[in-house]
Amino acid sequence: MAERRDIPDALREAVERTVQATVDTRVRAQDAVDDLGGTVDDLVRNAEKGLRTGRRSVRAAVGERLPASQDEMRALRAGLREISRRLDSIEARLPGAPEADERPKPRAKPKPKPKPRSPAGKASPKKPQSK
Repeated sequence: MAERRDIPDALREAVERTVQATVDTRVRAQDAVDDLGGTVDDLVRNAEKGLRTGRRSVRAAVGERLPASQDEMRALRAGLREISRRLDSIEARLPGAPEADERPKPRAKPKPKPKPRSPAGKASPKKPQSK
């Protein structure tokens, strides 16, 4: 009968070992996931830093070669108009300067050429069919 008492104890010990192994495995798995998450965060941070550096490098290399924006062109035109007004004022005060009516007027902007219209709306003459 001594063996029968050992069976429940042995079973209890086996269950306890299994539960402990499961807990240990879960802890190790959680540690691995935490390490992996930290590694992914580091990779993302480094990739974002590389992108920022790359953007700055491209902007620095290309920035001076880019055409002016519409806002920059408007500002340049406004500045040129102001300089022209100031120059006209200075020239008017010079001795021997032509009167305001005699000074050449600034040229107007050239008008854009009209675009040719496509003949899409016109019907083409049909050729008579021979029998």
